[in-house]
Amino acid sequence: MRSSRLRPVARLFGVALAGIVAVACVRNPQPLEPDAPPPPPVSDRVARTPTPPPPAPPPPAPTPPAIAEDDNFSSRSLEELNRKSPLQPVFFEYDLSELSPQGQSVLQANADILRRYPTWLITIEGHCDERGSPEYNLGLGDRRALMAQEYLVELGLDADRVRTVSYGKEFPFDPGHTPDAWALNRRAHFVITDR
Repeated sequence: MRSSRLRPVARLFGVALAGIVAVACVRNPQPLEPDAPPPPPVSDRVARTPTPPPPAPPPPAPTPPAIAEDDNFSSRSLEELNRKSPLQPVFFEYDLSELSPQGQSVLQANADILRRYPTWLITIEGHCDERGSPEYNLGLGDRRALMAQEYLVELGLDADRVRTVSYGKEFPFDPGHTPDAWALNRRAHFVITDR
């Protein structure tokens, strides 16, 4: 008889215990698995973007005019030196004074020659085609000559060896009035002024 009285108490105790466990579980929830990590900040994503491949190398510099070892420039007059000058002109695009990769290669070859003859002094003449006003072309020719001079100095030439002058459209290589003539006239021309 006693065991039958205990059954309701045990049942009651079991229900109370289940309630306590349930309340305890609600108050102290089991830790959940963390979600996936948040995406990195925008600045980190930008920093992780792969860098583009480096630009293609510039074309090889043109071979400077062959100067024979027995070719004695010191015995030539300035007129003879400039008539068959080993220094090549640099050509520019229409209305621009920026150096193209080809222009940079020509200046590199000219710098190599000038290093070989360290007593030479040169003047870089800035020229334009016939289009544009005389004033505008004088300014553009000046910018072209200065751009060539600055590049030579960057290559290690002493700035005291290089002067500049602008002739605008006054002394064209080609007197024609065609796009081909204009392309030849947009140039920085090199003159050996002293040796």
